[in-house]
Amino acid sequence: MPADVGYGARAPDSRSWPALEALVSSASRVLLTRMLASIGNPALQFVLWNGEEIPQRGDGRLPRIVLNDFGAVLKLAGDPQLRFGEMFTAGRLEVKGDLAGLLELIYRALPREDGGVSGAWQLRDFFAEQRNSPSRAKQNIHHHYDFGNDFYKLWLDQRMVYTCAYFPTQAMDLEAAQLAKMDLVCSKLRLKPGDRVIEAGCGWGALALHMAKHYGASVQAYNISAEQMAFARERARLVGLDGRVEFIEDDYRNVSGKFDAFVSVGMLEHVGPEYYEDLGRVIDRVLADHGRGLIHSIGRDYPCRLDSWTERHIFPEACPPSLSQMMAIFEPCGFSVLDVENLRLHYAKTLEHWLDRFEVATGTVEEMFNPAVARTWRLYLAGSLAAFRSGNMQLFQVLFSRTGDNRIPWTRTAL
Repeated sequence: MPADVGYGARAPDSRSWPALEALVSSASRVLLTRMLASIGNPALQFVLWNGEEIPQRGDGRLPRIVLNDFGAVLKLAGDPQLRFGEMFTAGRLEVKGDLAGLLELIYRALPREDGGVSGAWQLRDFFAEQRNSPSRAKQNIHHHYDFGNDFYKLWLDQRMVYTCAYFPTQAMDLEAAQLAKMDLVCSKLRLKPGDRVIEAGCGWGALALHMAKHYGASVQAYNISAEQMAFARERARLVGLDGRVEFIEDDYRNVSGKFDAFVSVGMLEHVGPEYYEDLGRVIDRVLADHGRGLIHSIGRDYPCRLDSWTERHIFPEACPPSLSQMMAIFEPCGFSVLDVENLRLHYAKTLEHWLDRFEVATGTVEEMFNPAVARTWRLYLAGSLAAFRSGNMQLFQVLFSRTGDNRIPWTRTAL
């Protein structure tokens, strides 16, 4: 993406006129001081293009954000949630030091949001019905997941698992932790040979292939990303599992048949709360009387939309749900929730691995696309790491079954 798309012309260079420079510096101090107060006064420092520090604390130890022109100051002060990322991507804002650490500092200072009921969000919700319709859902998924398999291969594990890993020990490497996550899911679902499994939103197919190969299941896996489906089908063919795993390029709403288990890992964030009852009815339609299910999703402590930069530039119209919102899937259809586990710190650890790998591959990303794309994805991964470290984001695994089914684990250790 061109570095300055959507940012407009820059302000004139005031350094040629000392009086104007003084006026611009004074305005910048006022704007940035007020902006800092609005986001909870995190302990950081702005550095202007002329070297001026705001606030002037002088200890040299604070994380630093460098603003390269007055136009960047105006944009950042006007809408920090959106413009921080856009100015960073354009190279008009730089972070000196640990990017993820600075973002975690900001997240921890932010006042609690209003739970998504402000006027702007209400206006967005007025149009919610079309936000994740089948046609819009495909456009949204294409924006992110069809970015190119070669791009994701640079920083994901060898099986291309793009969801939270599970680290029984923190020293475990990413490949082993992703295998451990898939075993955890299969264990919670109590999969056994011959089970028929439906997977909604299967990514590049690693979990579907794992369930078939190691647990003897027969799997139908749905996804609307053409790039991911092509990769998954080829992987199934290469390992000889194409007869036991069927990868279907279609919307989850079109699932049909009867299955022993339903699983969705990393899809719910893209469904939208307004469609949760519809998803519950789909599960109710296809799950056998003895069936059980698991939904693994990024979430929030309370209903709240993604920040505007991430929603605009990374995950269009995505919405990580709170647990109360997730209950709209289960309650209308009479499902019983058996277990809820929060793997937030495991996702932070996963993101540490992804960000480290991405940093190594930054030069390749710049060659594949351009520096602005590399900065966008570096900020996204660092921001996600900060969000999970700070508790701004959660990672829920919810296990459920039909109401009244007594064939459930006697203790939690049996999951």
